[in-house]
Amino acid sequence: MYVAGEEEIEAIAKVIRSGHLFRYRENSECERFETRYAKDLGVKHFALAASGTYGLAAGLIGLGIGPGDEVLVPAHTYMATATAVLAVGAIPVIVDIDETITISPAAIRDAIGPRTRAVIPVHMWGAACNMNEIMAIASERGLLVLEDVCQGIGGSYEGRKLGSIGHAGGFSFNYFKNMTCGEGGGIATADDKVAERARCAIDPCHFYWQGRKDDIKPFAGIGARASELMGAMLNVQLDRLAPMVGKMRAEKKRILARTGHLGNLGLKVTPMNSGDDDCATQVMFQLPSAAAAQTFAKVMPSVIAGKTGRHTFTQWDQVLMREGAHHPDLNPYTLPANKGLRTAYPEGMCKDTLDIVNRTVMIATSPLHSDEEIENMAHNIDQAARVALDHMTLEEAVIHKTSTVDLQKFDSTGN
Repeated sequence: MYVAGEEEIEAIAKVIRSGHLFRYRENSECERFETRYAKDLGVKHFALAASGTYGLAAGLIGLGIGPGDEVLVPAHTYMATATAVLAVGAIPVIVDIDETITISPAAIRDAIGPRTRAVIPVHMWGAACNMNEIMAIASERGLLVLEDVCQGIGGSYEGRKLGSIGHAGGFSFNYFKNMTCGEGGGIATADDKVAERARCAIDPCHFYWQGRKDDIKPFAGIGARASELMGAMLNVQLDRLAPMVGKMRAEKKRILARTGHLGNLGLKVTPMNSGDDDCATQVMFQLPSAAAAQTFAKVMPSVIAGKTGRHTFTQWDQVLMREGAHHPDLNPYTLPANKGLRTAYPEGMCKDTLDIVNRTVMIATSPLHSDEEIENMAHNIDQAARVALDHMTLEEAVIHKTSTVDLQKFDSTGN
């Protein structure tokens, strides 16, 4: 959570005072947010849910994904991207990211099999995927695209809001996201039928509250509808979003301008797809090696992307253990419909991803940072980079093609 204050408190208090916490009522806060946010995204429909994971699952259900289908997911994303696929009975196939820290279009193309039905590009750490290339591949190969915007709220790609480019987009509003109501999520789409199926997944009683439609048959689901408290807070948060992202973008540009000279030493700015349009929640750099990244992080308070727990596939216990459901008869990995799908995750897979994330460092921005704090961050990045790169061994420097001038720093012991 970045900013929340009296406006959110008053909006929530107003709902409590009204005595109407259930979303199906006149002047619903949830409905008002859904309408406003759909317009903001440039899509026809937005449906709130109780969590980001359920928003993704509802999107997959809306798209008709289920047993018998493979869904491509990136090897670096929060594990909910993969578990949402399992929740609908399908199988997640894990593919490499590239240096943009997002799913590799080349890896998508290589991973498509005869039963691959969809791909979930994740706008990771607020950075956009290469959506032009992904949508071209999807069109060519007949794939459905569900954007995972859980970490990319407020971002765009070449002028289009994230979540409005694919066939649907899943969102999270939990405490750690750019727009929050403590916990929550949702699904965006331009497709009427996808929206109706997603709404039925979120609330199986939806057809009865809102009026049943003959062209879509209702189905049973657990349900995960939002409350008016969530809608009220999100309406305030939506007003904060654009100015907040604007401040973070300005901070990121300032830090990159102040640290641009470090590229000559070996501190590489993480390449971006549509870099001016990302959320700018993180300034990301790539060092020549994992050891250099670890040294950097010790000097400058920062996070190594590969050390963020459940964000890397090696930490997805339920997936790697193939425990895809609470009951063995419902486990997607053993369903007859999934026989012949790629259900194994062999040791040594996705080495490119592990290399990239273990040498990528991230420094968080904030709309609350002062000018002095931003200048201190730039200074500390400079110092950390110099220490990290000075401590590289001669062997590491040669492997990663450090310049001849830089090699003169090292003696035969690597000091």
